[in-house]
Amino acid sequence: MNLIHDFEHQHFAHCESGVMSTLLKHKGLHLSEPMVFGLSGALCFAFLPFMKFGNMPLVSYRMFPGHIVKTLPKRLGAAYLRKRYKNPDQAMQELDDHLAASQLVGLQTSAYHTTYFPPEMRFQFNAHNIIVVGRQEDEYLVSDPVFDKIQRIKAADLKLARFAKGLSAPQGLTHYPIEVPEAEDLDLVKLIRKAIKKTVNMMLYAPVPWIGVKGINHLARRVTRLSARGDGRYTRLFLGNIVRMQEEIGTGGGGFRFMYASFLQEAYQITGWPALQEASARMTAAGDAWRDFALACARIVKSKNGTDPAEVAPLLKACGENERQLYKMLKSAV
Repeated sequence: MNLIHDFEHQHFAHCESGVMSTLLKHKGLHLSEPMVFGLSGALCFAFLPFMKFGNMPLVSYRMFPGHIVKTLPKRLGAAYLRKRYKNPDQAMQELDDHLAASQLVGLQTSAYHTTYFPPEMRFQFNAHNIIVVGRQEDEYLVSDPVFDKIQRIKAADLKLARFAKGLSAPQGLTHYPIEVPEAEDLDLVKLIRKAIKKTVNMMLYAPVPWIGVKGINHLARRVTRLSARGDGRYTRLFLGNIVRMQEEIGTGGGGFRFMYASFLQEAYQITGWPALQEASARMTAAGDAWRDFALACARIVKSKNGTDPAEVAPLLKACGENERQLYKMLKSAV
């Protein structure tokens, strides 16, 4: 068995939105990665101090992994297969059966066990998305959105990656579109309005203090209190974790804000609503502000003179205020 006929690999900024864009395109529905991200309402902010990732409080700039795969097909009205497994052997056999039927297969995997990753990029993250596009003897051919060409992984390693234990364990998740609507049958204006409203409500009116703009301000207060803790090593790890989740974990930069700005620009071209063009420019500026904050954090992480972490807290508060004003404008626009 070789590469599935007429498959074209593409490089994306983020694994889950990239995989979904590719699977839909192969089925005949062309949606860009930003449009996939935006229509699924994936933009968010969460600071969950009671949940640990890498022994640090969890900071996320998007909805939890799996949100796009679960949400977008419903919003599009697409028939979509999602299946988890208890038996790894059954999961691998059914993967082979799908490939034999020339079916592209989306999988959730562990980044640590995807052995084609360079050693420095392998870490315990159980929500990395890939597409298996063929098999040659004991190796599977993988379209991984964060690589520029098809990768190979041995069957035993892929099996481990599909059944890794821990937070967001994949449980062999297999997914692919069965039937998608015709592009001309989609009411994109309606879908865009609904998706933006969902994101605005999440960012402005989340009922808990850890989500949305409230979460950004909550994190800013925690950063301010780092000075009182008097633990330089913890401060560097804490700030380094924020920057890593914002700029390195497949966000497209600026904590997904640049990708959402692209969605708003594309949404403006579809709807003709001028406010979306302005919102796109302001979202790009919001991404730049997040990057300025990340740069200031990076200086502290590398500093040996005990720079006060409270100095970066105002930058974080400014990010929160920028976004609060932006979402209020979007609320009025849709």
